[in-house]
Order: sequence, then C-alpha cells, then structure tokens
Amino acid sequence: MLVDDHPLFSRGLAMLLPPASGGRLRVVGCTDDASAAAALVRREQADLALVDLAMPPPGGLRAIAAIRRTAPAVRVVALSGTADEEEQLESLRAGAEAFLPKAAEPDSLVPPLLALVQGWSVVPAELLRRLLADAAPREDRGVLGRLSADDRRLWRLVAAGTPTLDIALALHVSERTAKRLVAGLLRQLRVSSRTEAAALAGRVGLTAAE
Repeated sequence: MLVDDHPLFSRGLAMLLPPASGGRLRVVGCTDDASAAAALVRREQADLALVDLAMPPPGGLRAIAAIRRTAPAVRVVALSGTADEEEQLESLRAGAEAFLPKAAEPDSLVPPLLALVQGWSVVPAELLRRLLADAAPREDRGVLGRLSADDRRLWRLVAAGTPTLDIALALHVSERTAKRLVAGLLRQLRVSSRTEAAALAGRVGLTAAE
C-alpha cells in the first residue's frame, strides 16, 4: 500500500516494483489522504504500507500511528525525500519498522522491502547509530568524553575486531605495547573483553571515522 500525495511517484513505483521484484511485490492500493490510510490498509489486507512523511495534514507520522493501531501486523515503511534525521527518528517512534529514502532507485528498494516482509527492520547506518546512542544509559554516553583522541582511535580498532598485530601496525608500536594499550582501554571502559568493548561502542554511537 502506498500512502503518498505525489501521483507520479506512486504510479512509477506501482509499475516498477513488480518486475523489479520478480512479481514478489505489487501495489494493491494508493491514497494521497493520510487520514484514510489506516482504513485502506486494513481493507486491502496489505503486508506493507509505504508512507511518505511529507503528507498534507494530518501528516505521515499520524498516518503511521493510525496504521499501527488499526492493523498492527502490517509492516510500515517511512519514506522521505529529505535528510531530516529528527523526522526519521520520529517515524520510528510512531511505529515504522523501516526508513527508506524516496530518492532510491526502485531496484534498490526491493531487498529491504522483502526483508521487511520476512520480519526484519531496515534503517540507515547513521540512523541506527543515533538510535543506539539515544538508548545508551547516561553513564555509557559519558564514556566518549572521558577518552583522548588516541584512546578513541584504539577503541575503533578494537570494536572493528582488529587483531593485536594489526593494531600495533596501525599505531606504530610493538605488539607487546599494543596488548598493554588494549588492556588499559578495557579498564577505562570498565569491560572485561574486546567483545564487550565492541558492544559498548555500538551503544554510545562511536563512529568508524578517524
């Protein structure tokens, strides 16, 4: 089901999704009225509802919430043509299981949509890191501020599963020194293993960038 007030987008997706998915995905209905979305989704027994966030009032977020109340088994996908991260987060809080950019090619939409039908959730990597950071306990979020730039670089290497020898090469130190530095980092993070350090990195939103 497509909930979108741009007819060219809806018609294009209705035409392109079936051949791009080998017939596994087809559009059973469209509406440009956010207030009618929930009833239409339930009537057509759709498996997925793709909802544009930039709908006229009552808006895409209200449509998502209404679909979740009316048809909780339906998987809701939020769509947007902007890069507004706060709006994306609000769509997930409203009940969407995925966020996908409207600028994506139809072929690239097929794998995430099929994954949703199979029970997965789909969010961009940056948005996932933001969610993990927001969900982290307050004491976890303070860890980054206590570490030096060198400590954060070492933590990134550990979180990526980098072997000790490769860490030594990256930091231009001996393997013995690298082991000592990793042990010191684990003490600072108050974790007992590299695996726990990697999990903590995900929770606090440590990025892969140097």
